Amino acid sequence: MRLVIIGGGILGTAHALAAIGRGHEVVQLEREQEARGATVRNFGLVWVSGRSEGELELALRSRLLWEEIGGKVPGIGFRPAGSMTLACTPEELAVAEAAAAGPSAEARGFTVLDPDEVRAVNPALRGKFLAGLHCANDAAVESRQALPALRNYLTASGRYTFHSGAEARAVTDTEAGVTVRDDHGRTFDADMALVCPGAAHTGLVRELAGVLPVRRVRLQMMQTAPLGEPLTTAIADGDSFRYYPGFAGPELDVLNREQAQTQTAAAHKMQLLCVQRLHGGLTIGDTHEYTEPFAFDVDTAPYEHLTSVTEELLGRTLPPIVRRWAGVYSQSVDPDAIVTRAKADRHVWVVTGPGGRGMTLGPAIGEETADLLNL
Repeated sequence: MRLVIIGGGILGTAHALAAIGRGHEVVQLEREQEARGATVRNFGLVWVSGRSEGELELALRSRLLWEEIGGKVPGIGFRPAGSMTLACTPEELAVAEAAAAGPSAEARGFTVLDPDEVRAVNPALRGKFLAGLHCANDAAVESRQALPALRNYLTASGRYTFHSGAEARAVTDTEAGVTVRDDHGRTFDADMALVCPGAAHTGLVRELAGVLPVRRVRLQMMQTAPLGEPLTTAIADGDSFRYYPGFAGPELDVLNREQAQTQTAAAHKMQLLCVQRLHGGLTIGDTHEYTEPFAFDVDTAPYEHLTSVTEELLGRTLPPIVRRWAGVYSQSVDPDAIVTRAKADRHVWVVTGPGGRGMTLGPAIGEETADLLNL
């Protein structure tokens, strides 16, 4: 088959990867010169640990696919580094212990470690904490390197063409297939079009599929200069338990009832996630904002909070902050929906709304879509 994929982010590229892997031809259009949305504004984490029971199988499948892709495409920087969620209070420790005793703990790779055991795994953690929930199955990729590396790999197949700076303006469905017209006046004929618009829910997407059951979520993150030592796992704080459905249960209810977040963390719906990039710097975040219109600028208070929490866990001063940014991702409003797929016409589908899970679940979502559409 011939496919046109509109959107050059991780979701669109994952669908291209699935299609090329099944022997099809793909033309991919990206309106920017390079993807600039949530795909490159994230942690690069392949985050199995906090996934709900309903999405765990898909997350584990995606983790396996990322490892396979990393073996073929070293440029994506795949690292099976795992993660450490650090508990600093008895209430947080109770959540960690419940997770490690849960029915899916082995599949997730959960183990609760005491401080000495934590430091044996990640010597950079010299700060104050009671224990760490180690997740051996979490991993990382270099989000700003992954897409160019994947496109080079796809191009080598001889069945893939990428057009940057090409905005799709019209998709015409016919009995035989589709014709996509871009803003250069070019037309691309195909058997099927997949639209993976990220957080762009208006314009062509609305014309094709109407108002979708998705919302936009804004976050703030930052990047440090090189740390000067390895951070061998990704790290998270106890507040992260509040934001991942995999930790739901009576212990989390107690945590939410008896241990309030700080005023800044609560106001910005914050958790600490931190991962080291290959160049040695740390990507640190993040906040959650759900009500539009979003501000065009960033707030200082969340960055100060994240810096303080990270320094407390590391037991040292952070290197200088060299970059700060905000990002917006698309999230399905149904909490049980991993992604929103909308059939816009006979041969046109819109796929969006993984809700901050695009990097983690992208390869498996692409594979699942290919199965559903009999590609």
